[in-house]
Amino acid sequence: MRIGELAKRAGTTTRALRYYEQLGLLPARRAGNGYRAYGEEDLRLLRQIRTLQDFGFGLEDTRPFVECLQAGHPHGDSCPASLEVYRKKLSELDECIARLQEVRTRVSEQYSRAERERDALAAGAAAEPPQCEWAASAAPDRDDWETR
Repeated sequence: MRIGELAKRAGTTTRALRYYEQLGLLPARRAGNGYRAYGEEDLRLLRQIRTLQDFGFGLEDTRPFVECLQAGHPHGDSCPASLEVYRKKLSELDECIARLQEVRTRVSEQYSRAERERDALAAGAAAEPPQCEWAASAAPDRDDWETR
């Protein structure tokens, strides 16, 4: 099949395919007429790349999976290098989840404090003016935001 058909079937662009070829992720084969020629195995490679990209993997991270498929393995993730990329991504995701959980905890604490202050104000028992503890301890200064 030619590049346009492969791009359409893979759900990408011919430009992306040329870029993958330039990176060595997609084999560069030419037919007798000089046109790029691709087969079903190339479509399989592209589907593997696209799936991994959808999961947040960078193009270089897809290389071990592509090489695994090109080596004849039925699945691109059954080789040791692919498994290592999975381990690395899982570690990154765990770190991201932990950071998000910390932020969620702090926002929840601020929310609870703000509700208590609102209730105290409504009852007329506010002894001190409300302030945002989170802003004072964690948020950048307003000046920092204006310089961005």
